[in-house]
Amino acid sequence: MIDLEWVQDYIDISDQDLNELAVKITKAGINVEKVITNHIDNLVIGEVLECENHPDSDHLHVCKVNTGDEVLQIVCGASNVRKGLKVIVAKVGAILPGGFEIKKSKIRGVESNGMICALFELGLEEKTDETYNKGIYEVDASAKAGVDAMKYLGLDNTLYELDIHKHRNNDCYYHIGFAYEIGAILNRKVTLPVSDFHPIKDDIKNHFSLKVDTDKCPYYLAKMVTDVKIGESPEFIKKRLSAYGMRSINNVVDISNYVMLEYGQPLHFFDKDTLGDKVLVRCAKEGEEIKTLDGKDRILNSEDIVITDGEKPVCLAGVMGGENTEVTLNTKNILIESAIFDGVSIRNTSSRLDLKSESSIRYGKGLSYEYTMKAIERACYLLEKYADAKVLSGTIIHDKIDKTLKKVKFKADEISTLLGIDISDDDVKVELDRLGFPFEYKKGEFIATIPSRRLDIDPYVNDIAEEVGRLYGYHNLVSTLPNVPIKKGEYALDIKYRKIISKRIRSLGFNEVKTYTLVSPNMANSFNYENKKQIVLPKPLSVDKSVIRTSLIPSLLKVYEYNRAHKVNDVFIYEISKTYDASYIEESKICMLMEGKYLFNQWCNINVCSDFYLMKGMVQNILDYLGFKNRYTFEKMEIDGLHPGVSASIMLDRKMIGVIGKIHPTITKDDVFVAEISLEALMGKVKPIKFKEALKYPLVIKDIAFICKKDVTSDFIEKAIRKAGGRLLTDVQLFDVYTGENVALDEKSLAYSLTFSSPDKTLNEEEVMDVFNKIASDVQKLGVKLRDK
Repeated sequence: MIDLEWVQDYIDISDQDLNELAVKITKAGINVEKVITNHIDNLVIGEVLECENHPDSDHLHVCKVNTGDEVLQIVCGASNVRKGLKVIVAKVGAILPGGFEIKKSKIRGVESNGMICALFELGLEEKTDETYNKGIYEVDASAKAGVDAMKYLGLDNTLYELDIHKHRNNDCYYHIGFAYEIGAILNRKVTLPVSDFHPIKDDIKNHFSLKVDTDKCPYYLAKMVTDVKIGESPEFIKKRLSAYGMRSINNVVDISNYVMLEYGQPLHFFDKDTLGDKVLVRCAKEGEEIKTLDGKDRILNSEDIVITDGEKPVCLAGVMGGENTEVTLNTKNILIESAIFDGVSIRNTSSRLDLKSESSIRYGKGLSYEYTMKAIERACYLLEKYADAKVLSGTIIHDKIDKTLKKVKFKADEISTLLGIDISDDDVKVELDRLGFPFEYKKGEFIATIPSRRLDIDPYVNDIAEEVGRLYGYHNLVSTLPNVPIKKGEYALDIKYRKIISKRIRSLGFNEVKTYTLVSPNMANSFNYENKKQIVLPKPLSVDKSVIRTSLIPSLLKVYEYNRAHKVNDVFIYEISKTYDASYIEESKICMLMEGKYLFNQWCNINVCSDFYLMKGMVQNILDYLGFKNRYTFEKMEIDGLHPGVSASIMLDRKMIGVIGKIHPTITKDDVFVAEISLEALMGKVKPIKFKEALKYPLVIKDIAFICKKDVTSDFIEKAIRKAGGRLLTDVQLFDVYTGENVALDEKSLAYSLTFSSPDKTLNEEEVMDVFNKIASDVQKLGVKLRDK
């Protein structure tokens, strides 16, 4: 809320229509939600000519009130109404806050033609027991009956209710900052208020010492005043605070609020005598307590910032003061604090304690260090003038603020390119002057300095262009089509692979699912085969969703369990999603799960059930589709959460990219098979995919079988076959595993189909048999036998 009568102190807007000015401000990027005026029609000053007791009531009075042009009979219930009193009268037709319309009425049989008002009935005070018991407002005896009441009180002012964008900093939350905004729009200069107090010889360093023991307080200023006289605030301060919605308390407290609304810098006044001679700023101890000014005991944690007297907390920094150093009617000596605290910490403390205040809002948005000093000097001036305070010389300063000037170098052409309009160097000079941004100009290049009050602007030409553009007027920008080279539209990076792989997996009969990123600790630990450190939420909504997953398997297993509980017997699902570890490294993964019958035809007696080899075939299909044929292998491996005898790692170019296997029986008794592959590994630094021309010449296919011990793997023999086959052997497929007659009990027979081809010619029988015989010979050297029947 901004009071335009207050803004008038810093910039001349007397010639402006305030409704039209609100439109200009909105077009410049600060949205004026509402223009509010305190004017109330038919609200005038009146004089009570007669005051008699009501004939049918023990507390009501029948009054004759002169309103300037007529004398009205009004029934009033206030205890302080009396003959000769000047009052505020709402005549018939007046509409008070809340939509309450004053009408002619009869109160216990006596006609009443208006209402004698208290301030809370006009929305100028908060309704409390105290304000209610005060009764009607007593106007000064010099007031003339019949004049407009709000004008007489000095409250016939206009206020802007602002809707400020979240990226705009604190500068439009106080009147001087808003004056700069109006100054930029109207191209007028801003004059800062008077702050020239007269310090006495006594120095603050003789009475006070400061220690800051936390990085969350980079800037802390303290001044001291003595012999303060607590009393009522001057009328202009009371009126302005009232217009803002703040209740006047006393001259000292009101001055701290007044300066905050003026400069945007919250101040805190300590009773110096109860505070002592030292201040220590530190983080609170875990479980430490403080009773704040609202009378509530607050339990703090180590993230909160506190002001202490060296031992105990006396203020919850940036949020609310402590009751033990509160300024009271007996206060004589005051220590003034003006500081900058870490905004994130203030927001967290305010939210956790449910203690939002005007101070915490401003600290949370960030403060200008220049105004931190100006605000404390302004407070000293006002205390000296309106509380008869004596200001001690000197200022205690703790300063760790980075005061490096934010400078940006640019040319007018860059602004023109960003905005899509032609702006000359002279135009840019005018706009920078209006903004109050000092600049140097040499050989067509600007070096602009961003004032510290504009924390929302970073030293980039984009931000300067935005400021120039909003003053130029967004509505004046001409719509133009972008002139850019045309290029093929396609998905890129991981999105491209997600689309390709997802489409392929769906074609294999799987259904896509989307699951939560959070899983239970037990499930997360069961499938942490990469031994990644996991992130555990500090305040999870439930234990089942307390760990950020490093694998998708637990999530798919939860989906499977849900489907089985709802009588879905055959489950084939997949998900492509991100996983995260404690180092906040993202990794996209592909996960598939199958259980039940993959193919079933009762008439033809076709029944293909889920097993390890079916899942392996799915993985092979996907990798072959992506062009990784002959570059991947499956190696037996015991994997956390998977059956030790039915699990393997998936290797691509000899690097592990995923796992495959059956879920361990301790997790589920069902035959559930899963596979998980890193999407990053497929699209990362792997060997380039090679494409070969389709064969023009016929293939030669021959079968061969070997007898080996049962613990010998097919992969072991297949590698030997490929090594012996050379370039003419283009494919090897295992098509039969046999145990039984003619094979010993501890042996098995493995039969392979060998494919021979050449890209250059048709192979003859002799060439093929030479390679075939070499394969048979080399493999037998490994301790296996050639099966001849």
